[in-house]
Amino acid sequence: MTTTPEKIYLKDYQAPSYGVHTVNLDIKLYDDHATVHTNMAMHRQNDNDEGNLILLGRDLELTSIEINGQLLSESDYQLDEEQLVVKQLADGKPLPNELLVCTEVKIVPQKNTSLEGLYIAGEGDDVMFTTQCEAEGFRKITFYPDRPDVLAEFTTRVEADKKFPTLLANGHLIEQGELANNRHFAIWHDPAKKPSYLFACVFADLAVMQDKYTTIEGREVLLEIYAKEKDIEKCHVAMQALKDSMKWDEDNYGRAYDLDRFMIVAVSQFNMGAMENKGLNIFNTACVLSTPEKTTDPRTFSVKAIIAHEYFHNWTGNRITCRDWFQLCLKEGLTVFRDQSFSADHQSPAVQRIEDVGILRSAQFSEDAGALAHPVRPESFVEIN
Repeated sequence: MTTTPEKIYLKDYQAPSYGVHTVNLDIKLYDDHATVHTNMAMHRQNDNDEGNLILLGRDLELTSIEINGQLLSESDYQLDEEQLVVKQLADGKPLPNELLVCTEVKIVPQKNTSLEGLYIAGEGDDVMFTTQCEAEGFRKITFYPDRPDVLAEFTTRVEADKKFPTLLANGHLIEQGELANNRHFAIWHDPAKKPSYLFACVFADLAVMQDKYTTIEGREVLLEIYAKEKDIEKCHVAMQALKDSMKWDEDNYGRAYDLDRFMIVAVSQFNMGAMENKGLNIFNTACVLSTPEKTTDPRTFSVKAIIAHEYFHNWTGNRITCRDWFQLCLKEGLTVFRDQSFSADHQSPAVQRIEDVGILRSAQFSEDAGALAHPVRPESFVEIN
């Protein structure tokens, strides 16, 4: 039986009852599944709000949930295909203003073919696991208030077999080490509060190209581009474009990068061109690999523009983000303007403007004249993707 997708209306927006201070993730990847242990320090956002705790989740097998040290039984919460709702503690008392929520779930990224959440990419010797969380992919990793108006500080521990020597997540690498049974781990901490759609992690066997950039504030930033060994020499154009983007944003907007490391990962199976996850951008290989000998000039310019676009999102989209998905046009529209301005400054402004208007005429004007026409900020949507 086919169900009609439910429309989401702008007029129905309500802030969640609980926000999140910090979240600690422990993601352990095994041969046929993964486990995700999540600790969240949460707070009621309005003392007069007596709303329930609502955690969004999809395709998750809940193993356990504790709140403030109390293990909940199935009678203590409501669970369906889209969310987990808790109305009271296990002892029957009302939910307090401050919560420590601990959940453990089992997921199967080896069978996840949606290219959302944590999923498998490649096959054979090229297998890797990566994430795509915009717009609603994080709820396929763990139960969480997976919406852009919930910002939290993330610490992520990733663990896997050593056949995946590359273990990445957002932020700063604070610890790594070896474990029994040929396994190892890495712990990453992102001090910048972010919405869950900007979360990312990677389990892979990749080579890395490294460089450094010193910001106008004196921060020395380690720049890393990860790709398959056979492709790593095709990343020089992307690395230079990244440094050019960082310099351009400082010169034109006074915006310096705010972490000690910026990473780009090239993935062959990716459902977009690229994704601006905080400090850990994930790219389709087609949008990051370029060689002067084999890549056409238009394609090289495209690689540079996409690198710039995703980097510029660090401020217009990440540090300053959306309240809800009806504001998608704000982060994307402003960042497109910024990457077009960057491209104009690095080649011919006149040629760049002609190309930009050509895209408007061929794609945007056609959509606006057809059945899919809608305002820049629509009053409703069925899916943001």
